[in-house]
Amino acid sequence: MTIQSIMVIDDDLLIRELLVETLADTPCDVRTFGDPGDALESLDGEPADVVFTDLMMPEMSGLEVIERVHQAAPKTSIFLMTAYHSIEKAIEAIRLGAEDYLCKPFLPAQIEVLLAKAAERRRILNENSYLRGEVCGCDNELVVGNDKQMVELFERIRKVARSKASVMIIGETGTGKELVARALHRYSDRADKPFIRVNCAALAQNLLESELFGHEKGAFTGADCRREGRFELADGGTILLDEVSEISPRLQAKLLRVLEEEQFERVGGSRTMQIDVRVISTTNRNLPVELREGRFRKDLFYRLNVVPLVIPPLRDRKQDIALLAAHFLEMFAMANGKDVPTLKPSVVRQLLAYHWPGNVRELKNLMHRAVVMDSKELSMPGTFCDVSVAEFGNVPARLGGPAVGQRKDSLPINEQPGKAAPQAPGTPGLVGRTIGDVEREMIIETLTRTDGNKTAAAELLGVTPRTLRNKLSRYRSEGIPSHSEMSFWANG
Repeated sequence: MTIQSIMVIDDDLLIRELLVETLADTPCDVRTFGDPGDALESLDGEPADVVFTDLMMPEMSGLEVIERVHQAAPKTSIFLMTAYHSIEKAIEAIRLGAEDYLCKPFLPAQIEVLLAKAAERRRILNENSYLRGEVCGCDNELVVGNDKQMVELFERIRKVARSKASVMIIGETGTGKELVARALHRYSDRADKPFIRVNCAALAQNLLESELFGHEKGAFTGADCRREGRFELADGGTILLDEVSEISPRLQAKLLRVLEEEQFERVGGSRTMQIDVRVISTTNRNLPVELREGRFRKDLFYRLNVVPLVIPPLRDRKQDIALLAAHFLEMFAMANGKDVPTLKPSVVRQLLAYHWPGNVRELKNLMHRAVVMDSKELSMPGTFCDVSVAEFGNVPARLGGPAVGQRKDSLPINEQPGKAAPQAPGTPGLVGRTIGDVEREMIIETLTRTDGNKTAAAELLGVTPRTLRNKLSRYRSEGIPSHSEMSFWANG
């Protein structure tokens, strides 16, 4: 990726001329400005790939220039030039969006290094954008957003896609594991070859072997003809073993041989089949536990887990929730020929407060329902697109906090020692426990989920931070918390 346009902003004419001379042998279009205001106005109509700006200028500081350019054109590489070497100013410039800084006087070779750095950054940004587009061909819920974890995930996809290394995609249900697998295939050298998916959890184990490796006629009752397996169909391409942790130990041994030798025999057959397949697997289980308890072979795990890709749950990328919700509303509105509903701030706040156990898939389905109910505007409390709040808002605390929209005074406050809390249907283990015990457990669980953040925990519990602090102080004074729980109320 080459740099085509460069802007130089400096009130020193000699510096501007020096840079023009230094860049004379490059194919770049170079524009120079002594007035930062004129430069920013020019950028509105004619963007630049790279901007060099001085720090100390009478009309406007270089830090302000950096901030405004970065906000208007995030892909533009910005370099700060200064004769006053200051670590503090350099750090501030980078925080505002500069890629690097340059101390005056400088050598032409330093400019070449910075331009090469800018070209590499632009190449990566464009490739990530292309990869997002590839995934959009399958679905869009995974790729909308600015969360740092997702940016890093796509960078890892870009790096590993063209290799043949086995990839294990780890994530909760609904996070988009299959979308990542399809992106790996589409961005690989095998993109024009088959992409075959096998849901290992959906088939009985006696059928899964035949599904994976095929069978010969008469291999078992009902096998009235020869059938090719999924590995055979995926030859030259990619196979996705969805929920691979559900495979039985006996079948795991056969799968390990296929991965190591790229050979297998159909069920009931003697002919050895040679294949060339890139294997991608997914799981939502805690595989270290499965390994420790002997339900999954360690050697198979090591063979599948050459490159792990972890997809964060939606609750850990909250800054993307509103973007995803708006995106899904637009997507389903266009698909159904309807107006796009508007997300009210009150709804966004409740979306952010929800734990999203179903992750992106749950959010997508909720927005689909909103469009189907034909609401012009999403608002709470009351109804959510003509769907009862109970369907969306009343979220059990065990799924990540109290009900969205739950009254703050609804949390049990008055403890009644010696009295058993009534047990509701479907709540085993509560009979014989006091309201105080259940309340304390709820507080501990909520603090665990918020990593000890008392303000966030109070919001999820539906009480004021002061109420929560008072309860923690009482627990501490009574010596109730165990040693492992003490960190939560160390500061009251």
